Amino acid sequence: MRWYRAQVDRVKMEEAAPRVLRARWLGRIAYRDAWALQQALAAARADGALDEDQLLLLEHDRVLTLGRNASEAHVMAPPEQLAARGIEVVRVERGGEVTYHGPGQLVAYPIVALAAQGASSGLSGLRPLGVRPFVEALERAMADTCATAGISAGPRAGHPGCWVDADGPLPRKIGALGIRVARGVTFHGIALNVTTNLADFDLIDPCGMPGLRSTSLALERARTGLPGDDRGADDGPEAEGSPTTASVAEAVAAFAPALAMRLGLQLAGDLPPGADPADERRALEALVGRLGVPSPNLAPAGAR
Repeated sequence: MRWYRAQVDRVKMEEAAPRVLRARWLGRIAYRDAWALQQALAAARADGALDEDQLLLLEHDRVLTLGRNASEAHVMAPPEQLAARGIEVVRVERGGEVTYHGPGQLVAYPIVALAAQGASSGLSGLRPLGVRPFVEALERAMADTCATAGISAGPRAGHPGCWVDADGPLPRKIGALGIRVARGVTFHGIALNVTTNLADFDLIDPCGMPGLRSTSLALERARTGLPGDDRGADDGPEAEGSPTTASVAEAVAAFAPALAMRLGLQLAGDLPPGADPADERRALEALVGRLGVPSPNLAPAGAR
Protein backbone atom coordinates (compact mmCIF):
# COMPACT_ATOMS: atom_id res chain seq x y z
CA MET A 1 0.00 0.00 0.00
CA ARG A 2 2.83 2.42 0.82
CA TRP A 3 4.45 1.68 -2.51
CA TYR A 4 1.15 2.33 -4.31
CA ARG A 5 0.64 5.66 -2.54
CA ALA A 6 4.20 6.68 -3.33
CA GLN A 7 3.59 5.95 -7.01
CA VAL A 8 0.34 7.93 -6.98
CA ASP A 9 2.09 10.88 -5.32
CA ARG A 10 4.91 10.74 -7.85
CA VAL A 11 2.50 10.80 -10.79
CA LYS A 12 0.58 13.71 -9.25
CA MET A 13 3.81 15.66 -8.84
CA GLU A 14 4.81 14.99 -12.44
CA GLU A 15 1.39 16.08 -13.68
CA ALA A 16 1.54 19.27 -11.59
CA ALA A 17 5.04 20.25 -12.75
CA PRO A 18 5.01 21.93 -16.18
CA ARG A 19 6.76 20.02 -18.93
CA VAL A 20 9.66 21.99 -20.35
CA LEU A 21 10.43 22.49 -24.04
CA ARG A 22 14.04 23.67 -24.20
CA ALA A 23 14.71 25.76 -27.30
CA ARG A 24 18.22 25.78 -28.80
CA TRP A 25 19.12 28.24 -31.58
CA LEU A 26 22.02 26.64 -33.48
CA GLY A 27 22.33 28.98 -36.47
CA ARG A 28 23.71 27.45 -39.69
CA ILE A 29 24.58 23.78 -39.21
CA ALA A 30 25.34 20.91 -41.60
CA TYR A 31 22.43 18.54 -42.17
CA ARG A 32 24.24 15.40 -41.06
CA ASP A 33 25.45 17.05 -37.83
CA ALA A 34 21.89 18.06 -36.92
CA TRP A 35 20.62 14.60 -37.87
CA ALA A 36 23.11 12.91 -35.53
CA LEU A 37 22.15 15.27 -32.68
CA GLN A 38 18.47 14.48 -33.22
CA GLN A 39 19.02 10.75 -33.07
CA ALA A 40 21.11 10.94 -29.90
CA LEU A 41 18.65 13.25 -28.13
CA ALA A 42 15.63 11.18 -29.18
CA ALA A 43 17.26 8.00 -27.88
CA ALA A 44 18.12 9.67 -24.56
CA ARG A 45 14.59 11.06 -24.21
CA ALA A 46 13.07 7.63 -24.84
CA ASP A 47 15.41 6.01 -22.30
CA GLY A 48 14.51 8.59 -19.66
CA ALA A 49 18.09 9.89 -19.49
CA LEU A 50 16.90 13.28 -20.77
CA ASP A 51 14.11 14.83 -18.69
CA GLU A 52 13.24 17.79 -20.94
CA ASP A 53 11.79 17.95 -24.43
CA GLN A 54 14.12 19.69 -26.88
CA LEU A 55 13.56 22.05 -29.82
CA LEU A 56 16.49 22.41 -32.23
CA LEU A 57 16.15 25.60 -34.29
CA LEU A 58 18.50 26.18 -37.22
CA GLU A 59 19.10 26.57 -40.92
CA HIS A 60 21.03 24.28 -43.28
CA ASP A 61 23.32 24.58 -46.25
CA ARG A 62 21.55 23.43 -49.40
CA VAL A 63 20.53 19.77 -49.20
CA LEU A 64 17.75 17.50 -50.46
CA THR A 65 16.29 14.89 -48.14
CA LEU A 66 14.12 11.92 -49.06
CA GLY A 67 11.64 10.31 -46.68
CA ARG A 68 12.05 6.60 -45.99
CA ASN A 69 9.60 5.61 -48.76
CA ALA A 70 10.11 8.60 -51.06
CA SER A 71 10.77 8.15 -54.77
CA GLU A 72 14.03 9.48 -56.22
CA ALA A 73 12.03 10.25 -59.37
CA HIS A 74 10.90 13.45 -57.63
CA VAL A 75 14.48 14.76 -57.72
CA MET A 76 14.41 16.59 -61.06
CA ALA A 77 18.04 17.70 -61.29
CA PRO A 78 20.61 15.17 -62.59
CA PRO A 79 23.32 13.99 -60.19
CA GLU A 80 26.06 15.92 -61.99
CA GLN A 81 24.14 19.21 -61.61
CA LEU A 82 23.63 18.60 -57.91
CA ALA A 83 27.28 17.66 -57.44
CA ALA A 84 28.41 20.81 -59.27
CA ARG A 85 26.29 22.90 -56.89
CA GLY A 86 27.47 21.00 -53.82
CA ILE A 87 23.99 19.68 -53.00
CA GLU A 88 23.81 16.28 -51.33
CA VAL A 89 20.78 13.97 -51.41
CA VAL A 90 20.20 12.15 -48.13
CA ARG A 91 17.59 9.48 -47.42
CA VAL A 92 16.31 9.65 -43.84
CA GLU A 93 13.78 7.87 -41.64
CA ARG A 94 11.02 10.51 -41.59
CA GLY A 95 7.78 10.26 -43.52
CA GLY A 96 7.04 12.30 -46.62
CA GLU A 97 8.63 12.79 -50.00
CA VAL A 98 11.58 14.90 -51.14
CA THR A 99 12.24 18.18 -49.32
CA TYR A 100 14.68 21.02 -49.94
CA HIS A 101 16.58 22.71 -47.11
CA GLY A 102 18.76 25.76 -47.56
CA PRO A 103 19.81 29.19 -46.33
CA GLY A 104 17.01 31.54 -45.37
CA GLN A 105 14.78 28.68 -44.21
CA LEU A 106 13.79 28.06 -40.60
CA VAL A 107 14.19 24.37 -39.75
CA ALA A 108 12.82 23.13 -36.42
CA TYR A 109 13.38 19.67 -34.99
CA PRO A 110 11.23 19.00 -31.89
CA ILE A 111 12.46 16.09 -29.75
CA VAL A 112 9.22 15.57 -27.83
CA ALA A 113 7.98 12.59 -25.79
CA LEU A 114 4.46 11.78 -26.97
CA ALA A 115 3.74 8.68 -24.89
CA ALA A 116 5.43 5.80 -23.12
CA GLN A 117 6.05 2.69 -25.20
CA GLY A 118 6.16 0.08 -22.43
CA ALA A 119 7.28 0.12 -18.83
CA SER A 120 10.98 0.13 -19.71
CA SER A 121 10.81 3.17 -21.98
CA GLY A 122 11.69 5.72 -19.31
CA LEU A 123 8.63 7.81 -20.21
CA SER A 124 6.02 6.39 -17.84
CA GLY A 125 3.91 8.97 -16.02
CA LEU A 126 4.00 11.56 -18.81
CA ARG A 127 0.77 13.11 -20.01
CA PRO A 128 0.36 11.55 -23.46
CA LEU A 129 0.33 13.70 -26.58
CA GLY A 130 -1.28 12.28 -29.72
CA VAL A 131 0.52 12.25 -33.06
CA ARG A 132 -2.31 14.08 -34.85
CA PRO A 133 -2.52 16.90 -32.27
CA PHE A 134 1.28 17.16 -32.38
CA VAL A 135 1.24 17.56 -36.18
CA GLU A 136 -1.55 20.13 -35.91
CA ALA A 137 0.47 22.06 -33.32
CA LEU A 138 3.42 22.22 -35.74
CA GLU A 139 1.18 23.44 -38.57
CA ARG A 140 -0.49 26.05 -36.36
CA ALA A 141 2.85 27.27 -35.00
CA MET A 142 4.08 27.85 -38.56
CA ALA A 143 0.88 29.77 -39.27
CA ASP A 144 1.38 31.80 -36.08
CA THR A 145 4.90 32.67 -37.24
CA CYS A 146 3.59 33.80 -40.61
CA ALA A 147 0.95 35.94 -38.88
CA THR A 148 3.69 37.64 -36.86
CA ALA A 149 5.24 38.66 -40.20
CA GLY A 150 1.90 39.94 -41.48
CA ILE A 151 1.07 36.94 -43.68
CA SER A 152 -2.09 34.86 -43.36
CA ALA A 153 -1.38 31.13 -43.72
CA GLY A 154 -2.65 27.82 -42.37
CA PRO A 155 -3.24 24.11 -42.93
CA ARG A 156 -4.66 22.69 -46.15
CA ALA A 157 -6.90 19.65 -45.93
CA GLY A 158 -5.13 16.51 -47.15
CA HIS A 159 -1.78 18.28 -47.61
CA PRO A 160 0.50 18.44 -44.54
CA GLY A 161 2.39 21.64 -43.90
CA CYS A 162 1.52 25.32 -44.00
CA TRP A 163 -0.04 27.12 -46.95
CA VAL A 164 -0.83 30.62 -48.13
CA ASP A 165 -4.26 30.92 -49.76
CA ALA A 166 -4.83 27.30 -48.71
CA ASP A 167 -8.46 27.20 -49.86
CA GLY A 168 -8.12 29.72 -52.68
CA PRO A 169 -7.50 29.40 -56.40
CA LEU A 170 -3.69 29.55 -56.07
CA PRO A 171 -2.50 27.71 -52.93
CA ARG A 172 1.20 28.21 -52.21
CA LYS A 173 3.26 26.09 -49.83
CA ILE A 174 5.31 28.09 -47.35
CA GLY A 175 6.12 25.36 -44.80
CA ALA A 176 6.87 21.64 -45.09
CA LEU A 177 6.38 18.99 -42.41
CA GLY A 178 7.73 15.48 -41.92
CA ILE A 179 8.27 13.68 -38.62
CA ARG A 180 9.37 10.35 -37.25
CA VAL A 181 8.14 8.82 -33.99
CA ALA A 182 10.36 6.13 -32.46
CA ARG A 183 9.81 4.65 -28.98
CA GLY A 184 7.25 7.38 -28.29
CA VAL A 185 9.58 10.29 -29.12
CA THR A 186 9.42 12.60 -32.15
CA PHE A 187 12.24 13.89 -34.29
CA HIS A 188 12.61 15.58 -37.69
CA GLY A 189 10.03 18.36 -37.99
CA ILE A 190 9.30 21.43 -40.13
CA ALA A 191 10.89 23.80 -42.64
CA LEU A 192 9.46 27.30 -43.06
CA ASN A 193 10.59 29.43 -46.01
CA VAL A 194 11.59 32.87 -44.74
CA THR A 195 14.04 34.42 -47.23
CA THR A 196 14.72 31.14 -49.02
CA ASN A 197 15.89 31.16 -52.65
CA LEU A 198 12.76 29.64 -54.18
CA ALA A 199 14.51 28.92 -57.48
CA ASP A 200 16.17 25.96 -55.71
CA PHE A 201 12.77 24.27 -55.48
CA ASP A 202 13.02 23.76 -59.26
CA LEU A 203 15.47 20.96 -58.42
CA ILE A 204 12.58 18.80 -57.11
CA ASP A 205 8.88 18.08 -57.22
CA PRO A 206 8.33 19.49 -53.73
CA CYS A 207 6.77 16.85 -51.48
CA GLY A 208 6.22 14.68 -54.56
CA MET A 209 3.60 17.07 -55.97
CA PRO A 210 4.41 18.16 -59.56
CA GLY A 211 3.28 21.71 -60.20
CA LEU A 212 3.28 22.67 -56.54
CA ARG A 213 4.03 26.37 -56.02
CA SER A 214 6.43 27.20 -53.21
CA THR A 215 6.56 30.60 -51.57
CA SER A 216 8.32 32.42 -48.73
CA LEU A 217 7.61 35.10 -46.18
CA ALA A 218 9.77 37.50 -48.19
CA LEU A 219 7.83 36.89 -51.40
CA GLU A 220 4.42 37.07 -49.72
CA ARG A 221 5.33 40.31 -47.95
CA ALA A 222 6.35 41.73 -51.32
CA ARG A 223 3.06 40.61 -52.87
CA THR A 224 1.09 42.45 -50.20
CA GLY A 225 3.30 45.55 -50.25
CA LEU A 226 4.65 45.11 -46.75
CA PRO A 227 7.97 46.81 -45.98
CA GLY A 228 11.24 44.94 -45.83
CA ASP A 229 11.50 43.80 -49.44
CA ASP A 230 11.87 46.07 -52.47
CA ARG A 231 10.85 43.50 -55.11
CA GLY A 232 7.63 43.85 -57.01
CA ALA A 233 4.88 41.28 -56.41
CA ASP A 234 5.32 39.84 -59.91
CA ASP A 235 9.11 39.76 -59.98
CA GLY A 236 9.19 36.04 -59.15
CA PRO A 237 11.56 34.00 -57.00
CA GLU A 238 14.56 34.65 -59.23
CA ALA A 239 14.44 38.33 -58.17
CA GLU A 240 14.74 37.60 -54.49
CA GLY A 241 17.39 39.16 -52.32
CA SER A 242 19.98 37.01 -50.61
CA PRO A 243 18.76 34.58 -47.94
CA THR A 244 19.88 35.69 -44.50
CA THR A 245 20.43 33.93 -41.21
CA ALA A 246 19.21 37.10 -39.48
CA SER A 247 15.77 36.66 -41.06
CA VAL A 248 15.66 33.05 -39.86
CA ALA A 249 16.59 34.19 -36.35
CA GLU A 250 13.62 36.58 -36.37
CA ALA A 251 11.31 33.71 -37.34
CA VAL A 252 12.81 31.53 -34.59
CA ALA A 253 11.85 34.14 -31.98
CA ALA A 254 8.21 33.83 -33.12
CA PHE A 255 8.03 30.10 -33.82
CA ALA A 256 9.45 28.69 -30.56
CA PRO A 257 6.94 30.35 -28.18
CA ALA A 258 4.10 29.62 -30.60
CA LEU A 259 4.93 25.90 -30.65
CA ALA A 260 5.34 25.71 -26.87
CA MET A 261 1.95 27.38 -26.46
CA ARG A 262 0.29 25.05 -28.98
CA LEU A 263 1.73 21.99 -27.20
CA GLY A 264 0.95 23.27 -23.70
CA LEU A 265 4.62 23.15 -22.70
CA GLN A 266 6.76 25.66 -20.81
CA LEU A 267 9.40 27.22 -23.04
CA ALA A 268 12.95 27.47 -21.73
CA GLY A 269 16.27 28.47 -23.26
CA ASP A 270 17.68 31.54 -25.00
CA LEU A 271 16.16 32.80 -28.24
CA PRO A 272 17.42 35.37 -30.74
CA PRO A 273 18.54 38.07 -30.61
CA GLY A 274 20.26 37.20 -27.33
CA ALA A 275 21.08 33.55 -28.05
CA ASP A 276 24.61 32.64 -29.17
CA PRO A 277 24.48 29.72 -31.65
CA ALA A 278 28.12 28.74 -31.09
CA ASP A 279 27.69 28.59 -27.32
CA GLU A 280 24.43 26.68 -27.67
CA ARG A 281 25.95 24.11 -29.97
CA ARG A 282 28.89 23.52 -27.63
CA ALA A 283 26.46 23.10 -24.73
CA LEU A 284 24.33 20.68 -26.72
CA GLU A 285 27.27 18.57 -27.83
CA ALA A 286 28.50 18.45 -24.23
CA LEU A 287 25.04 17.32 -23.11
CA VAL A 288 24.99 14.53 -25.69
CA GLY A 289 28.46 13.46 -24.52
CA ARG A 290 27.33 13.31 -20.88
CA LEU A 291 24.24 11.30 -21.78
CA GLY A 292 26.43 8.67 -23.38
CA VAL A 293 23.75 7.62 -25.85
CA PRO A 294 25.16 6.67 -29.26
CA SER A 295 23.42 7.90 -32.39
CA PRO A 296 21.48 4.90 -33.71
CA ASN A 297 21.72 3.92 -37.37
CA LEU A 298 18.00 3.99 -38.06
CA ALA A 299 18.32 4.34 -41.82
CA PRO A 300 21.10 4.07 -44.39
CA ALA A 301 22.45 7.45 -45.45
CA GLY A 302 24.28 8.20 -48.63
CA ALA A 303 24.67 10.69 -51.43
CA ARG A 304 22.77 10.02 -54.62
